[in-house]
Amino acid sequence: MDPELQKMREIVLVYLDRSGGLQKFVHDCKKYNDSKQSYAVYRFIISINPSDIAELDATLGNYILHNPLQAAQIFQSVCFVAIKTLSLIEQLQTEAQISILLKPTHLPPLPSYVLSLSTYPFNYTSQRFYMSEGIVIAMGTVTKYTQGARFLCTEETCPFSEGRFRCIRVHCPGATESATVRTDFVCSLCSSPLQEDMKFRVLGDKQIVEMIDAKILNALKGHSIDKSHFRIQAFTLFLRDELANKMTIGNHYRIIGIPACVQNGLQATACIEVNSVQLYKPSGPSSVSENFKYLLSLTSSSCWRFTAVLANIFASQVVPPGTYNTLKLAILLSLVQTSEKENTDYLDLLIMTSDTLVIDRLLNYSLCLLPRGIRHPPSSDIFPSVSKDKHGTGSASIQACSAVLAKGGICYIGDLSSYKKDKLELLQSVLESRTTTVFIPGKKYGEEADQQVTVSVQTNFWSFVDVDSSSKKHIQKENFLIGQMDMSLIPVNLVDGFGLLIYNEFPSCRLSSPVVHHILKKAINPEAMLYKVSQQFRTQDYEEFILCARNLRVVLSSEAESLIQGYYLASRRVRRDSIHGSTLSASALKILISLAKAHAKLSLRQTVLEEDAVIAILLLESSLTLKHGTSALCVAPNPVFPFDLSDENSLQQRDIYLMQCHHQLLKFIAAYSPGIHINSHEE
Repeated sequence: MDPELQKMREIVLVYLDRSGGLQKFVHDCKKYNDSKQSYAVYRFIISINPSDIAELDATLGNYILHNPLQAAQIFQSVCFVAIKTLSLIEQLQTEAQISILLKPTHLPPLPSYVLSLSTYPFNYTSQRFYMSEGIVIAMGTVTKYTQGARFLCTEETCPFSEGRFRCIRVHCPGATESATVRTDFVCSLCSSPLQEDMKFRVLGDKQIVEMIDAKILNALKGHSIDKSHFRIQAFTLFLRDELANKMTIGNHYRIIGIPACVQNGLQATACIEVNSVQLYKPSGPSSVSENFKYLLSLTSSSCWRFTAVLANIFASQVVPPGTYNTLKLAILLSLVQTSEKENTDYLDLLIMTSDTLVIDRLLNYSLCLLPRGIRHPPSSDIFPSVSKDKHGTGSASIQACSAVLAKGGICYIGDLSSYKKDKLELLQSVLESRTTTVFIPGKKYGEEADQQVTVSVQTNFWSFVDVDSSSKKHIQKENFLIGQMDMSLIPVNLVDGFGLLIYNEFPSCRLSSPVVHHILKKAINPEAMLYKVSQQFRTQDYEEFILCARNLRVVLSSEAESLIQGYYLASRRVRRDSIHGSTLSASALKILISLAKAHAKLSLRQTVLEEDAVIAILLLESSLTLKHGTSALCVAPNPVFPFDLSDENSLQQRDIYLMQCHHQLLKFIAAYSPGIHINSHEE
């Protein structure tokens, strides 16, 4: 016996004993032994810490990392001796019946252990462990594969024709089903054909997943700040047994696995046999830039000033400061109200505008401030679809889409009036439930029964409607209420599904000149910094600010909660008719809370104050006025920014105006919701 090999076996036994692996192995053996059933293959998972192994024996550590299939054979022989010595599994006959799966807890943080999905060449020939990461863009249904099978020789006089486990086929990483089970195997002793003993076949679960490098998100933004070029290629993952259904479509994962090349007819596919899966959560910035900190200190005298200045100067690379302030504030609120956690607060935007070019540029620019800002291409699906798996299995594969890839971010779907009725109905359903259901017909995809798979949609939706276009397509109604817009082109329930409706008129004649000058100068020199504020607050600064703000955990103060509830109840009583009852949707309360929390986050506060609730109520009331007409509260057409913000005096005037709005709001609640007691500083 090779002394080096014998030494590694001894080290394996020492490691298993010290790490607790031996105790787990004995426990797993007991399960097999208690079943009293004979298997062709007994499968064991052994967790390996490469650092601990390398400290015991560097040679064995290197062997596990660079020759995992051969290293598994060393563990196999040690486990077989342990089973026989301790009589752990009575049914076990040969060493070949033991299948060992080594699972490293981590890999050395070195470039040679990272398999990049966007660099060439893709090293799939060295069958060793690599670490990689990416986003799941397609998932197949779970099917069966053969873990192992027993074969008997067809020649009766051959010793291998007896009922012992001499000819065992076991699945290896990257191998197809035909490599484990087929009809042309021959006996190694007499060269006669082998025949499978079907009653000893061991089956396991298998799932095929498509993953792609996270850089794909930059390509799907429609406009990217990063001008670098890169190559993007999706690749195949095989999830087996305990890893099946461990991934969710649209999520970002880090995996450890062994690359391989799977032959399917004349086509060869590079793939990875996944060994371990870990959800990847990038850590955001812990603080904002010094310029934002200084701005926050300058505006600390009022809870409204910081966000007002923020909206005023936002996106100065696309539109002049001081224009589109209400829309820019709404965009910022929606950006900070994004999260990959389920049951989060969403804030969708629907913009009515006749200035689609500038609005489109503004929304495109804002998308790029988030890691997951997706501009939906009209040629593809917004929501998941089903297609046949391309690896020859014939099973169904659920394909990701814009809404799923935008998980924890923004999905910008463009002009809403360009979509057909069925797409709009599906969008309305998703906005209401934040889930979509994919139907998989069993007959078409080789299954006995039909399946329905529910996919979570965790993103904010942005869209706009071209007012000029809609007025040409539809005859406008004449019986409008004061402040109400013609929304006949879009279904009423769909409009209600969007959290915030904003009517963005083209700036007045006094402001149109700066916008025109801005567009012309940018057309001549796209890279030019036209305003000093663009240099002080760079795009990168806004990226860090939004990532920092959206991670804040905020709580409602009792005063803010009372104000929101009071307004909601009063509005339900005021906004009603004799036929349909209250015109205020049930989701309005959630939208109010989401808006208030977003304003607190944008102010870098962790407590939602009354001032945040006032902004939330004014924005929602303005939105409701556009949908249903004005109410007894009777807010101005542009209630959050009633006039230009040019200096500190204008900020002071705005504060006074918002205080008056707060007082008017308290009177409104007292008149139409007298049962609510408001603990307000105004009292």
